[in-house]
Amino acid sequence: MSSTTPDTGSYYERHIFFCLNERPDGQPCCARHGAQEAFDRCKTLVKQAGLAGPGKVRVNKAGCLDRCAAGPVAVVYPEGVWYSYVDAADIDEIVESHLRNGQVVERLRTPPELGR
Repeated sequence: MSSTTPDTGSYYERHIFFCLNERPDGQPCCARHGAQEAFDRCKTLVKQAGLAGPGKVRVNKAGCLDRCAAGPVAVVYPEGVWYSYVDAADIDEIVESHLRNGQVVERLRTPPELGR
């Protein structure tokens, strides 16, 4: 555990979930905004940085996280920080700042009022 993360007794220090849901009939959804590519990039970066595995970071796919209006979105636990991202540079920053160093990327936080 890093000194910036409380010991929660969980299997992973941090867990990031990417919404990859695709809605029918052209409805807003993360899948139409590069969510799969962002997930793939995050997973690759975490592995390359040696951050993957028990006691470290886990990168997971998720179904609908019900924040479609803010999409694409990802959420990091145990902190419960929601992110809206637009490109590879945003994913790079989330990995380096939050997943590696425990520092929330404030500029990418999903506004709390944005839901479905």
